[in-house]
Amino acid sequence: MIDAHHHFWQYDPVNYSWIDDSMASIRKSYYPEDLAPILKENGFEGSVLIQVNQEESENEEFLNYAQNNAFILGTVGWVDLKDPNLEERLAFYKESPKAQKLKGFRHIVQAEAEGFLLDESFVSGVQKLADFDFTYDILIKEHQLKETLHFIRKLPNNKLIIDHIAKPDIKVRSIRQWSNYMQAIAAHENVYIKVSGMVTEHDFTNWKKEDFFPYLDEVLGTFGPSRIVYGSDWPVCLVAGAYEAQLDIVKSYFSRLSQAEQQAIFGENARQFYSL
Repeated sequence: MIDAHHHFWQYDPVNYSWIDDSMASIRKSYYPEDLAPILKENGFEGSVLIQVNQEESENEEFLNYAQNNAFILGTVGWVDLKDPNLEERLAFYKESPKAQKLKGFRHIVQAEAEGFLLDESFVSGVQKLADFDFTYDILIKEHQLKETLHFIRKLPNNKLIIDHIAKPDIKVRSIRQWSNYMQAIAAHENVYIKVSGMVTEHDFTNWKKEDFFPYLDEVLGTFGPSRIVYGSDWPVCLVAGAYEAQLDIVKSYFSRLSQAEQQAIFGENARQFYSL
């Protein structure tokens, strides 16, 4: 089993200003030694460490974590995808022995202005990732799905994965428009989706696991068990529940599937997508 989406950070109020008062419980640092026993207790053998800050220095930090902690099977970092010297940076990471566990990149598009994904220089940068066999994690919110679909259409050769099921507004049970875009996006077979981060799109203190099942129905029906990847979004998920609580949502829902399909969602799909 692989947890394909989690973070570590050394907390400070400037770089982590996005942790607002409603999330005050996670205003502290999180390290590999904090997650390792949780993964073990829940049957996970490995994980993928995902970008937090948009600075290349974090890539080095995360690769150090991966080098010193065998359970971190891969990392997803950040690089300026609009940099004119992007190919040099990608070649550097591809050729560096220390960077063998760097599998792909991510940009915090959810914080960008409307139209960001339609910027040709950004699209061109993401296209270059395919030349170096790097993946790209799509971090967006529901209102960005229209431009995300156009973005995906320009990237048939890339390995793409949508984080946090594109963050539908589960708190108000927004689903129809999100569902329509999920169907259109899932038609592109190079796109995977992460069942992660759902609890933080609901009321932190007032949810039950069945609230998420309509969204999982759509994800399963459109992407199928071979393109769904599990991730906890730890420690962000802790604002809305313990690691075990968010895990129980997806374990309960997918328990109806065959053993092989469950193994795919909770491990094999991540291994294949990120080349772990």
